Amino acid sequence: MKITWHGHSNFEIEDSLDTIVDPFFTGNPTAEISWETVSPDVLVVTHGHADHLGDAISIAKATECEMICVNELAKYAQSNGADAMGANIGGTIELGMTRYSLVPAVHSNGIDDAGFGWDAGSPAGVVIGDSSVVYHAGDTALFNDMSLIRELYKPKVALLPIGGRFTMDPEAALMAVKLIKPEIVIPMHYNTFDVIKADPYKFQKMVEENTDTEAIILQPGDNIDV
Repeated sequence: MKITWHGHSNFEIEDSLDTIVDPFFTGNPTAEISWETVSPDVLVVTHGHADHLGDAISIAKATECEMICVNELAKYAQSNGADAMGANIGGTIELGMTRYSLVPAVHSNGIDDAGFGWDAGSPAGVVIGDSSVVYHAGDTALFNDMSLIRELYKPKVALLPIGGRFTMDPEAALMAVKLIKPEIVIPMHYNTFDVIKADPYKFQKMVEENTDTEAIILQPGDNIDV
């Protein structure tokens, strides 16, 4: 499994399927490529905010890939011509050898592109299971039931926001690592904009001094093999 960071919360996970989570390219000052250059098999969108829904509908229509998100957001995407599959928190969609499980996220939700006139349902994280298991937390605060995500899915890699204000900050994300106990954690959702400035190297140091988890800092375009 190869995991590539395209900046912000935008990750590409390549295994038996090529999956992009939260495909925010246009307007993302950290993205190293444009949406026109990607051709995923699957898109996953954790919630309807513009920095997460991003270019999902344009990509889905151009590539005819599948799109997975909570039911209300899926209906919005379908109304705009995307092939979207709806699920709900706790539900799993299986495509070939890959399982996509939607899990809770503590956050707000709405569809910026629709002027918040369309109910976007519950915000979500997603656990993607193939040759390895990756937990993308989406935008979320710290919550104790992350320990249940550990028990149920046993993720090897956790992708966690650290930017604060709209999500966890580094200190809260450290507590999340202690609850999830992944082998690897990669921080996300920081330094894209001034309001979410955070020091990923401070987070890395805290994680490695206080847990057995390896914290890996990526630059946009960087990838790791798991």
